[in-house]
Amino acid sequence: MRLLLTVTALLWCATALAEAEIVTATLILEAGGEYHSGSMEAVHEVILTRSAKRRLTPMQVCLQRLQFSCWNSGRIDQLIAKAKRHPRWGEALFITQSPATNYTGGADHYHADYCNPYWAKSLTRTTKIGRHIFYK
Repeated sequence: MRLLLTVTALLWCATALAEAEIVTATLILEAGGEYHSGSMEAVHEVILTRSAKRRLTPMQVCLQRLQFSCWNSGRIDQLIAKAKRHPRWGEALFITQSPATNYTGGADHYHADYCNPYWAKSLTRTTKIGRHIFYK
């Protein structure tokens, strides 16, 4: 019985670590180059809002097909390794472990200002932070 609890605890820890790494890497890969106040926090808000609405974990939201362009290549391990080398990794990790913020007014979508996605006209714009425009 004790061995089963230990294995279960290890699996839980591994899952929690993977979740933290995926979400943190998403912040870096999507907004790590944005230095405007709230840029990575805003991406985190979108992840958390989608997670609540879709009843998925934040990691599941990040890895959903065609939801965050940073994961479209499908090379998860390589992308996490790249994100971990970014100078803002610690800052992004801190954001994922901190209380939720409200830079976006409940946004669940965003895009870069140089894109014009088909869905943008059907949503309400909430704010622009750096190069990202947010909607709900």
